[in-house]
Amino acid sequence: DTRIDRFLEGDKCKNCGVRWSDEHHNEGPLGDMRVDLDKAMMVVNMLLEGISIRACERLTNMNRDTIDRLILEVGERCQNFIDYNIVDVRCEDIQIDEIWPFVGMKAKQAKKQDDPQVGDSWTFIGVDRETKLVVSHWVGSRTSNDAERFLSNVKRAIDTTQRFQVSTDGWNGYTYGVPFALGSNVDFGQLVKKYASQQETTHYSPAQIISAEKFARFGDPDFDKICTSHIESLNQTVRMQLRRFTRLTNAHSKSLDHHIAMQAIFFAHYNFCRLHSSLKKKTPAMAAGIADRPLKLVELLGE
Repeated sequence: DTRIDRFLEGDKCKNCGVRWSDEHHNEGPLGDMRVDLDKAMMVVNMLLEGISIRACERLTNMNRDTIDRLILEVGERCQNFIDYNIVDVRCEDIQIDEIWPFVGMKAKQAKKQDDPQVGDSWTFIGVDRETKLVVSHWVGSRTSNDAERFLSNVKRAIDTTQRFQVSTDGWNGYTYGVPFALGSNVDFGQLVKKYASQQETTHYSPAQIISAEKFARFGDPDFDKICTSHIESLNQTVRMQLRRFTRLTNAHSKSLDHHIAMQAIFFAHYNFCRLHSSLKKKTPAMAAGIADRPLKLVELLGE
């Protein structure tokens, strides 16, 4: 049996033969929620296609408070599924980056509220270049402490006994954090980009890149593979698929808990359920050798 099979099956009662998993509640795939499972999965799939909560409410007649609760329940189970199954995965070339949204309001306004649950939020993402597997993600602030927690999760997710390469942008939090957290088998390089001033352009226009230089920070990285293009492409996918990452609208997350939960759902679905166009009808988990077929969304719930 594969690791996923054992997770889905759980333990078996000697008296009645019913199976369960210690990783989840025993009430059912949605805990004690009294909603139709097929309808609930349809709503979650709609959310994964970038449809807003209120639009889901109008299309399915499921109350938005129920949808909010559904996100938290499914998000917790999806995160458990990720933590259980993505451990010691063999990866040779990992790219790391962060993506910025905000919760409730932007940092400037959040300072006036003195509420740690609102303001700018950063999601750290690590993706394997070959299999497209998201080995780990972490929602927090763009600080060295959050970077360390994210990198410790990356270390748990991948096989660090073999030599592997890591590429990041030029952020200082990675310069010393990556070799310190990931150990002596990492070949670490950074792609440092310099941008033109934005002062004479509109606020949201992209800055022009005036130079890009590669640096070997630790070990012996392959300079041809020091690259962040694949993780930046994934960042675009996140923004396209998760409505709460849409900028210049009021679709941003209003709750940090729901923000975290919806990302857990997205990355679990991306890794195990969604066929990747560049992998010849495989999911990233299949390409990485930790799954033998695309999973259905309901299977991520551990029932």
